[in-house]
Amino acid sequence: MPHPTWTAPDLTPDDLIACAALCRDTLAPVRDRDWSLPAGDLEWSCRYAIDHVADALLIYAGHLATRAPSRRPRPRTGDPARSPADLLSVVETAAAILAAVVRAAPPGARGFHGSGMADATGYLGMAGTEILIHTDDIAAGFGIPFAGSDDLAAKIVARIFPWTPAGVPAWAALRWSAGRAALPGHPRQDEHWDWHCAPLAEWDGASQPTAPLG
Repeated sequence: MPHPTWTAPDLTPDDLIACAALCRDTLAPVRDRDWSLPAGDLEWSCRYAIDHVADALLIYAGHLATRAPSRRPRPRTGDPARSPADLLSVVETAAAILAAVVRAAPPGARGFHGSGMADATGYLGMAGTEILIHTDDIAAGFGIPFAGSDDLAAKIVARIFPWTPAGVPAWAALRWSAGRAALPGHPRQDEHWDWHCAPLAEWDGASQPTAPLG
């Protein structure tokens, strides 16, 4: 098996809960502001971005819970009637649901994702990326600080971005992995970046980003 460039402790359901709490704590102070403004340099609004996070986490939970061999209908496709404050709560709920599904999943459980048949930690890594990266996008839209979490980012990068350059802070590495920033000697990736959500034992050592976040 090729050796990933990053090493860190395994992701756990508690790490996903911590990602959701960091999202809540960062964005709660702006929950009553206008969320129609762009989320960072995305074409999405801040409101759409947080709604997307809730959708993604519930999709992951559904695919892992059912051991889906192929794409299933979405359990949720946004909720335009919900306030941003409610959506922040929905993200926490969705994270708790996915965490519970991961805890209950037997060893070796897999489920469909467009990037590969994900295992439990692969889903945790994708969900953690969704939460932290879109929290960063939304914070940038509002012009508020968000420093990420090197501890959580290191675990995510080690699990689903095994090709990411080492020797930089983990949060910077995660932002590069998700196409949000450049690193020294490594230009910013375009929207075709991808992740490795299948078990790491199946990684062939290549770095071939092919799909946008989602």
